[in-house]
Amino acid sequence: MPSEQHSVPRREFTGVLVLGAAGAGLIVLATRQPWAHAIFTPPKPLPMQDFAVSGQDLVPLASALALAALACLAAVIATRSVLRRAVGVLLAVLGVAAGATVAAGVSSASVLATARANATSGALGGSTTSGSGGGGTAHAVVIAGSAGRAVASGAPWRAVAIVGAVAIVAAGVATVWRGAAWPVMSARFERPGTPSRKPANDSASMWESLSRDVDPTVTADQLDGGTRT
Repeated sequence: MPSEQHSVPRREFTGVLVLGAAGAGLIVLATRQPWAHAIFTPPKPLPMQDFAVSGQDLVPLASALALAALACLAAVIATRSVLRRAVGVLLAVLGVAAGATVAAGVSSASVLATARANATSGALGGSTTSGSGGGGTAHAVVIAGSAGRAVASGAPWRAVAIVGAVAIVAAGVATVWRGAAWPVMSARFERPGTPSRKPANDSASMWESLSRDVDPTVTADQLDGGTRT
């Protein structure tokens, strides 16, 4: 029974870390997908241009907040008690901010402006098609005098990003609620000079000391002191 009681916090700890990391991963994945298309119709007989605009181009803050959430998860591992709960609050705030950023409407003007800017800088590829829908060649510039319109196409990916944000919020809330009971970082990661939790009189150490003609009841500090005198 005691072992089961100890395993429950450990499972909660692992589950929350996986949940938060999965949420951040979903946001990063979703923002890398096309969320809209900017379609420019130049004067005839020039072909129509269709540029895909990703979520990263439209809401770069969302992926930045997701990466910050991953850093918070690392802090959850390294902290304990009240400090861990404070990190949990920050994690939840980052999730809320990411969700709000994704849920905010993307205007047609921002899609067209982003497409024009990316095409001018060469960061955005596109395709040109004739009015009859035939295929064309790659372009990296918006033809002057083109009339533009935006077509939203990334609703499913925006939903995925919002699910990721909710997962981050849930991980933060769980950390605030249960974080103090979770395991802390192993002693081997603590600063040098921190007293070891390993008992000095375990059987293996005692037999090793006896085989080297060393009294196992004498500590290392006592041996050093005796050597110096």
